[in-house]
Amino acid sequence: MIDTTVPAAPAPLPVEPPSGCPFHPPAEFGTLRTEEPISKISLPDGSWAWLATRYADIRAILGDTRFSSDTTLHGYPLSGMTGGANTKNRGFIRMDPPEHTRLRRMVTREFMVKRVEALRPEIQRLTDELCDAMERRAGEPVDLVEALALPVPSLVISLLLGVPYDDHDIFQRLTGTLLSRTVTDEEREAARTELRDYLDALVTAKEQEPGDDILGRLIVEQQRTGEISHDDVAAFAALLLIAGHETTANMIGLSALTLMQDPDAAERLRQDPALIRGAVEELLRYHSIIRNGPRRVATTDIEVGGQLIRAGEGVVAAVPSANHDDRVFDDPDRLDLARPNAQHHVAFGYGIHQCLGQALARVELQVVIATLLRRFPAMRPAVPVEEIPFRTDMAIYGCHSLPVTW
Repeated sequence: MIDTTVPAAPAPLPVEPPSGCPFHPPAEFGTLRTEEPISKISLPDGSWAWLATRYADIRAILGDTRFSSDTTLHGYPLSGMTGGANTKNRGFIRMDPPEHTRLRRMVTREFMVKRVEALRPEIQRLTDELCDAMERRAGEPVDLVEALALPVPSLVISLLLGVPYDDHDIFQRLTGTLLSRTVTDEEREAARTELRDYLDALVTAKEQEPGDDILGRLIVEQQRTGEISHDDVAAFAALLLIAGHETTANMIGLSALTLMQDPDAAERLRQDPALIRGAVEELLRYHSIIRNGPRRVATTDIEVGGQLIRAGEGVVAAVPSANHDDRVFDDPDRLDLARPNAQHHVAFGYGIHQCLGQALARVELQVVIATLLRRFPAMRPAVPVEEIPFRTDMAIYGCHSLPVTW
């Protein structure tokens, strides 16, 4: 029987990890999965949305195109999103088929597994160079985020897109503002405008001299044939630039810290590098760094998990909760690098909107983690874990900085 009761006095979306457990998702998720798997949450503007916390329900929502990603639709839970309510050039991830399908297909080939695997030697070279620089600083604390976790994916996505890496301070700073949960709307809009102006100028320059990179190929193969516009290319650039470095950087930092805290697990990986691929899947499941979505809005009345969600009502899919659902993953709060079903996680989403760059993220994580374990076997935090500044103020969880020594 469908429950049509709407609960009263909803709480906000849980975002804080349990006290003393910075790697775990909010404790409220466990209670909700048991007692109220589809519950009501309040949003900062006073509106509300449904929160899904069980793995099966979240896969059902993300895999059902009746739940729309179109941020222009009435009822879409924009409030509290770090991307803001700006809908101009919003990018294909906030569109539905057929437009989403048409635009995504233009860049899908750039991130296919075979093409990404061909980048592995270059990613290894970049990682080794950064580790060489770290080794020259032996004897002093080094911020692993600044020295390695952030530069690797930033260098790689800059290379792929054709964005000058010398501009990394610009896009990293603006990305930080756009993903913050604590900045004002005015600050976020100013950052969005600055990023738009930067990318507009970049695309204009590349239109004159398109290079052998993703943006260059979009200009030659799609823009010049009339398939997309200048603004579309800039929107592609914004999406791929932000998503292409911020998420992986935070996974690198958290993964490194996790293995420093579990030396037995680190030693197993060091002795048998063949375990790295499976370990990366478990680390992705365990950390689940996207803390405020994905989000959808129902386009028709739909029942999920026994709850009726009416047309025009928004939904937030709590991916960290899904990845810690004990109905799917045994003892989910334990890191098990040999977990047989770790690859069933939804850290990259699910359905037609699942992460386009997941193959690239996997290779970057595999290379960096294996290299760190091999070259810095004695690496440890340079401060107590309690003093590490975790990103509880950001839409993407991780460490603001991670001082290490060896």
